[in-house]
Amino acid sequence: MSLLMPLRVILFYALLASSALVWGVLMLLLAPLLSYQWRYRLIVGVWSRLAIWLAEHIVGIRYELIGQENIPDQAGVILANHQSTWETFFLQQVFRPQTQLIKKELLYVPFFGWAFSLVKPIAIDRSKGRDSLKQLSTQGGKRLAEGIWILVFPEGTRVLPGTPIKFSRGGAALACANMAPVVPVAHNAGEFWPKVGWGKRSGTVTVMIGPALYPKGSDPRSIVELNKRAEEWVNEALLSIRQR
Repeated sequence: MSLLMPLRVILFYALLASSALVWGVLMLLLAPLLSYQWRYRLIVGVWSRLAIWLAEHIVGIRYELIGQENIPDQAGVILANHQSTWETFFLQQVFRPQTQLIKKELLYVPFFGWAFSLVKPIAIDRSKGRDSLKQLSTQGGKRLAEGIWILVFPEGTRVLPGTPIKFSRGGAALACANMAPVVPVAHNAGEFWPKVGWGKRSGTVTVMIGPALYPKGSDPRSIVELNKRAEEWVNEALLSIRQR
């Protein structure tokens, strides 16, 4: 099985890349004619579902989802730890419709990045910290008002499994400014889809969704408190996942 894995990984990436090319071109032609809901379903929903299916059936990355009943009816801010690319695909299937806080460079990826720009991502320039926070607040507030979930990886970058996490406050500030719930999410995807290199390892990703956390106000103290609650829950959940 170990000898076959490199071939499986090559096949996986070949299918993923070719599907992104074909789907991206098709969506660039069709999406401008569609409503946002249909754009999201076709551009993000269908292709991310395909990516998860390929990961499961070709390289053996399965998953178990715990706590889906904790998701409230009201759209809010998802604060998730970030270990790999896998969760960026998977969480699109759990919280819908959804947009993400992303690096603006991702929109320059040929075809799929161009198509992704049609589903209202919040694309920021990381080198402009203050402007990025204003952009997240302005655009994020509009998305929440439209009933669109916002996925934020408050660590800012992918972190190796087993590393204690530290959340930045942008996502919590957005939730407090709009009195929207925060839903904390923890997972161990990096154990099977590492952040560095092309290698993959078969196994089961555990994804845990915590109870919704509601802001107590919009002042700085409330932002710090909400962020701390989310950070503590995710750290505790990651410890629980490692002990399973």
